[in-house]
Amino acid sequence: MSLNSTQELIKEIQDGQMIILMDDEDRENEGDLVIAASCVSSEDINFMARYGRGLICLTLTGEHCKKLNLPLMTNHSNSSFRTNFTVSIEAAEGVTTGISAADRALTIKKAVAADAKAADLVQPGHVFPLMAQQGGVLSRAGHTEAGCDLARLAGFRSSAVIVEILNEDGSM
Repeated sequence: MSLNSTQELIKEIQDGQMIILMDDEDRENEGDLVIAASCVSSEDINFMARYGRGLICLTLTGEHCKKLNLPLMTNHSNSSFRTNFTVSIEAAEGVTTGISAADRALTIKKAVAADAKAADLVQPGHVFPLMAQQGGVLSRAGHTEAGCDLARLAGFRSSAVIVEILNEDGSM
C-alpha cells in the first residue's frame, strides 16, 4: 500500500477534500476520515456516519475551546491516549433535533466561524469537540492534533472533523 506525503494531504485538504489519516501501529493503530471543519457539508457528515461508523468529532485548539466556553467533559480522564473530550455541543439556533447530517454540519460551521461565541452553542448536543494539545502533533501524536495542524497548514482555521473508520461489523 502506498501512502501519501504530508504535502499531498495538505493539498487535498486545501481543495476541501476528505482524507484518511492513519496513526502509528504502536499507538491506536486506526484510520480516521478527516476534513477541515471550515469545509464540512451535510454530505460529508453523512458520508462519515455511513462509512466511518465511529464517533464524529470536532477538533479544536485549547484557545478556541476557551473562546466557546467549552470545559473538558471530565477533569480526571483515564483514557490511555489522553483524549480531551469537551462537553458536547449543538447550534443554539437553526437546528431541529440536532442529529441529522445537516444539523451537525451547521453546528460545526457555527462553532468554527471566525466570529463564533459561546452563545452560538448549547450543551449537550450531537457534536463532540476534542481539545487539541498545545504544540499539535509535536506534543501529542493524535488524530485530534493532526486534524488541527493539517487544517491550519492548508490555510483554514485550526479545526477539523474526524471520525474513526470501523469495520462493517462495528469492530476496529
